[in-house]
Amino acid sequence: MIGAGIVGNCLVAHLARLGWRDIVQIDKGALPNPGGSTGHASNFIFPVDHSREIADLTLDSVRQYKELGVFTESGGYEIARTEKRMEELRRRMSSARAWGVPAELVTPDHVVERVPYLDKDQILGAFWTPSVGVVDSLRAGTLMRESALALGALTVVPTVEVVGMDVERGRIRRVRTTGGDIEAETVVIACGVWSPKLARMAGAAIPLTPAVHQMISVGPIPQLAERAGEISFPIIRDMDTFCYERQHGADMEVGSYAHRPILWDPEEIPSIDQARLSPTETPFTADDFDPQLEQALELMPDALGAEGAEIRYAINGLLSLTPDGAPILGETPEVKGLWSAAAVWIKEGPGVGRAVAEWMTHGYSEIDLHHSDVARFYPHQRTRAHVRSRTSEAFNKTYGIVHPGEQWAGERGKRLAPMHAAERAAGAVFFETVGWERPMWYASNEALLGEYGDAVMPREHEWDSRWWSPIINAEHLAMRDRAGIVDLSAFAVFDVVGPAAEEAIQGIVVAQAAVAEGRVIYTPVLDARGGFRSDLTVMRLAHDRYRVVTGGLHGMADLKWFADHLPAGAAIADQTSAFTTIGLWGPRARDILGRLTDDDVSHTGFPFLTCRGITVGSIAVLASRISYVGELGWELYVPMEQGARVWELLHEAGRPDGAVPVGIGVYGTTGRLEKGYRAFGFELDGERTIVEAGMARPRVKDADFVGREAYLAQRAAEPRSVLCTLTVDDHRSASGQNRYMLGGEPILTRDGGELTDGHGHHPYVTSAGSAPSLGRHLLMAYLPPDQAVVGNRLAVSYMEELYPVTVGSADATPLFDPANERIKG
Repeated sequence: MIGAGIVGNCLVAHLARLGWRDIVQIDKGALPNPGGSTGHASNFIFPVDHSREIADLTLDSVRQYKELGVFTESGGYEIARTEKRMEELRRRMSSARAWGVPAELVTPDHVVERVPYLDKDQILGAFWTPSVGVVDSLRAGTLMRESALALGALTVVPTVEVVGMDVERGRIRRVRTTGGDIEAETVVIACGVWSPKLARMAGAAIPLTPAVHQMISVGPIPQLAERAGEISFPIIRDMDTFCYERQHGADMEVGSYAHRPILWDPEEIPSIDQARLSPTETPFTADDFDPQLEQALELMPDALGAEGAEIRYAINGLLSLTPDGAPILGETPEVKGLWSAAAVWIKEGPGVGRAVAEWMTHGYSEIDLHHSDVARFYPHQRTRAHVRSRTSEAFNKTYGIVHPGEQWAGERGKRLAPMHAAERAAGAVFFETVGWERPMWYASNEALLGEYGDAVMPREHEWDSRWWSPIINAEHLAMRDRAGIVDLSAFAVFDVVGPAAEEAIQGIVVAQAAVAEGRVIYTPVLDARGGFRSDLTVMRLAHDRYRVVTGGLHGMADLKWFADHLPAGAAIADQTSAFTTIGLWGPRARDILGRLTDDDVSHTGFPFLTCRGITVGSIAVLASRISYVGELGWELYVPMEQGARVWELLHEAGRPDGAVPVGIGVYGTTGRLEKGYRAFGFELDGERTIVEAGMARPRVKDADFVGREAYLAQRAAEPRSVLCTLTVDDHRSASGQNRYMLGGEPILTRDGGELTDGHGHHPYVTSAGSAPSLGRHLLMAYLPPDQAVVGNRLAVSYMEELYPVTVGSADATPLFDPANERIKG
């Protein structure tokens, strides 16, 4: 274990509790404060986050801190100075209800009653969370470390520095330090801002950057000195100024996320001997902080402006930022046995320690961590240029109002489909996914708005329609009426090859993979406890070759999972950059494809769930008859250099039938929701089961596969929750505008009462979107089994208003074309 901050200390404790022995923990600093970010953190915890993964890690951390006796509950306010922020706080209430965190929206009077030194005139309203508190993170780390020592599991070696790591045949073998070499086949890098530097020693990447967070401490303040203890007033987050104010004895700490991004390279961090305070407490740059100090004085003039109060401590403290804002956890894809536990804040430390320890021990953790998996990054995302660009943009979003559909501005245009120029000419509005520029909709289809009128379900409110267009719904209807052509280049594609290819696929996927050549299977992939690891498509191309096609966002993690579970005689070949994928769907799809090929594409000649090579024009293409939008059609896998030509041919052939280019807004949302198709990362994750998701098949194959034993047990038990599709019955808000949910909102009883499933979770919207063919807005959510009844009337809370919803499907039966007649064509 490299690192003795909050994460390393919690991780050694949980590993020891799970039976690990012979653990060596090293740090280049002296204990209990070796000089990392843990030592200067402000140590307060606000539990509500829009991410369920982060919220669950935070709530678990608070539980552990309380068990250790190092948590002081103070309560906390997130205050708004603007109506835009108040709207965001209403959205925050949705997340609080969904994750089961007590909270309420309160008036300025409520705030100043508990925090009398604030200027009430600066406050429009606030989000009050009584469970906010502060933790003694150094004491917590010491107690965790001592618990591992007490079990005889741990040797602690401070004041030694790592100078190298040895990797042999792709596996970590030893760590070389200034105090000698340590032989180890499992190494965890848990050293925060230094993690990229350490990973590079082993030829791996942990893509984060040290970044400055400014903080000052002002005191002594008379109003605070009168109170006993470290903290007696609620903590304040002044959200519109991107600042926080937190009492610390007689002082007031003021921290800022409003200044310019100040990024460091790990190699630039001073040594312990060179640092005036500690390596992560760098010299304060007052000019960056002056505007925030003025805003803090506006909010609490009597406290910060008290006679005798002065700045007694000021630092540019270093913390870790990642290009997507999530922690970096798990075994590195480059080096077996080398694990990352990096970019974790104090509020998540113990939760991450427990989860990663479980992952290292069992292969999975109770809290699903797929958003934080180190294997999620593609090569370009591991570069310093990418990390610096994204973190520079993200820093000021820490307290920002970030829309669920918001797009990055920097590091764009990194992965372009071969038809990108044609898409741009058609007015494509590009959204980015793992570097790919994907059309979300096309301005060239604006004329369809007149054709379909109100059937495009326009949205009146700016928030609901931000990063969205009614053209998406118009494209959807055109596809349903005629045909749509979709760029699916962002798929991750890899082949499993060799004499043991069938054995490999059979051992990894749930569905029967011992099928004839030319068969296509859609299948879940499970972990050992029976939770979803992925869901994807597999094509058998030959007796010794299978092609795996999976979503781009999780593609690298899937690639690692398959590689980690290969038997001898099987290998993986990544084909992502070799092929582009084009989808052609709609009632006229067969006519269009038939104009371009002499191959038999009739229903009998090319049945559903089969694949084979065909010729499109003069180009050899692998065609797979499958659909994620509920229409007749094919996915066409085209050599990358010929993709632009096939795109052009399809549009030329489709012109007589009125075929249109269709964006991912249809493919990923409207089309799939009408068909009730589940999506990994939304409906499917490591905490959900096949049975709960309504995806169980009549029988389980005899061949063994990862998670089979757990899956059989799940099939024999009653589900604790059931995935349902709900329709929104009335969109009218109190203001008279129609509002449209975007996802993450809590599902309640019709009168606003709380629901709880068999896992102890509260139902929330996993996916939301228009269903233009039905004229309804659809929501997907896991409900308690007794509530998962077709026709059951419930409510969804959106921006603190209740909207009536009805359960439309309590299994995988789609609301649109339930008999799947359109797919069969």
